[in-house]
Amino acid sequence: MPIIVNVDVMLARRKMRLNSLAELVGITPQNLSVLKAGRARAIRFSTLDRLCEVLDCQPSDLLSFERNSDSTG
Repeated sequence: MPIIVNVDVMLARRKMRLNSLAELVGITPQNLSVLKAGRARAIRFSTLDRLCEVLDCQPSDLLSFERNSDSTG
């Protein structure tokens, strides 16, 4: 998938643990782990908003787009 999730980078920059972030955001640690691993199929804007608020960052700090090198488009 060409969307790269950088939640782990922001966690490290903020010296925060996944469980703490999940609690502050209001989602389960399991769901945050799925997102962090890049296995999530979707994210609610309200969750993204809360992640940005808690981590004091922009959506672009958490998500990036990377073209597949093997795509023909």
